[in-house]
Amino acid sequence: QVQLVESGGGLVQPGGSLNLSCATSGLMFSTNAMGWYRQAPGKQRELVAHITSGRNTNYADSVKGRFTISRDNAKKTVYLRMNSLKPEDTAVYYCRVGTSLYWGQGTQVTVSS
Repeated sequence: QVQLVESGGGLVQPGGSLNLSCATSGLMFSTNAMGWYRQAPGKQRELVAHITSGRNTNYADSVKGRFTISRDNAKKTVYLRMNSLKPEDTAVYYCRVGTSLYWGQGTQVTVSS
C-alpha cells in the first residue's frame, strides 16, 4: 500500500521560511519522480516543483529562486525548502508520486503577518 505523509506546514510571516517533508512507503521511491503541488482556496491545484529519479528539477515560475526541492532516497522522503515566503504562497501543499494517483493528505501553509 502506497502512503505519502506530508509535514512541516504552519503559519509564517512574509519573508520567512518553511521546510516541508513528504515521507513515503510502499513504493520503489528511488525510481520514481516526485512532485510538490499546492492548492489555494478557490483555485486549481498547481505544480510547484518536480524532481526526477535522476535529481533533475523544475519549478513553477512563481517560486523559482525561492523554493528548492530535494530527495533522500535512503529515507524515501522528498523535501521542499521554501524561502522568502509571500502571502500568495498560502495554500495546502501536497506531494505526489510522479503523475500517478498517489497523493499525500496535504499540509497547510499560511503566510501572514
